Amino acid sequence: MTDTNKSIYEGLFLFPQSVSADMQSAIDHINSFMERAGAEVLSFAKWDERRLAYDIRSNKRGVYFIVYFRTDRDNLTGLERDCNLSELLLRTMITRADHVPAEIIEAAEGRDQLADEIKLREAPESNETAKVVIERASDAPAEAPAEDVTEAPAAVATEEEAPVEAPVEEAEKAE
Repeated sequence: MTDTNKSIYEGLFLFPQSVSADMQSAIDHINSFMERAGAEVLSFAKWDERRLAYDIRSNKRGVYFIVYFRTDRDNLTGLERDCNLSELLLRTMITRADHVPAEIIEAAEGRDQLADEIKLREAPESNETAKVVIERASDAPAEAPAEDVTEAPAAVATEEEAPVEAPVEEAEKAE
């Protein structure tokens, strides 16, 4: 096979929000499509998690993944067929991206950030920092109301005095 038929493509894959719990399965799903198409993945990233404009298969939110890849144009038919037959994917859009500069493709690389996000979502119990943050967050609301109650009367007294002083200052500024 020659490189003359190979082009760069941009694939946008939409998964239901439920995939957020197990992003590795979505990544593996996309990578299996790319392997079957004989594609060389140039850049892979989670693009966004958004509310959908309309419900798709009873899903109101979705997770988007963007993939830049190079493959033979003859393999696109099989790739699109696999995506359309997938029950896990909601939508797919593949466009030719030869006009996209290499710097933008490299900047879109997000595999490291995606791996970090997967680690954080999978095992927050094993992360000691997460435990400390969770403990502090659960302790903070219990202490906050007691402090607010003691400061509230002082704030009310200053608010009652403020309207009396304000007109005097405004009158002096007018002169």
